[in-house]
Amino acid sequence: MSTPFTELQMDALRELANIGSGTASTALASMLGRPVDISVPNAQALPFADAVDAIGPAEQIVTGVVLDVIGELDATVLLLLEESDAATLCGLLGVDPEDEMAASALGEIGNIVGASYINALGAMTGLELEPEPPVSATDMLAAIVATVLTGRAQGDDIALVLDSQLAVEGEDCSISFVLVPTRGGVEELLARLGLES
Repeated sequence: MSTPFTELQMDALRELANIGSGTASTALASMLGRPVDISVPNAQALPFADAVDAIGPAEQIVTGVVLDVIGELDATVLLLLEESDAATLCGLLGVDPEDEMAASALGEIGNIVGASYINALGAMTGLELEPEPPVSATDMLAAIVATVLTGRAQGDDIALVLDSQLAVEGEDCSISFVLVPTRGGVEELLARLGLES
């Protein structure tokens, strides 16, 4: 799939994703008191219309944790967990996945992981970035992603889709990170890295 960015630019975005995910995994390991590894096997810059398909099946039920980012780069970070992954993380925190506390626990995971990720992006690019409090919801993947994208939608916007695999002491679960900058946001990230278009 063609993107408006060169391979060098995509490599730089992938490296940002790797660093952000590494920082996030360290923060989550501290929260859980267990070793955590997050790898970033894939980074894609996609038009909004293609982003949902790239993330997963539209009708899949997921829990989404949304963190709006304010500062020198207005953006939204969306963390998505499948039902089984959400249940695994709740279990590791000692929370029953069916309990009303589960949403709060997942929101706090999203807050810590997402904020660590955002802070790493800020440190790498020199941008002043600050996450807002997280909001979580469980719904079909397409509904959650569409809501986030609609809030940022402008005709030529690009969503950075960062798919990460999360492993916690042999418990395999995946979290998808989606960074959605406002217009020109991706170019701003690249400019800060000296890779302007």
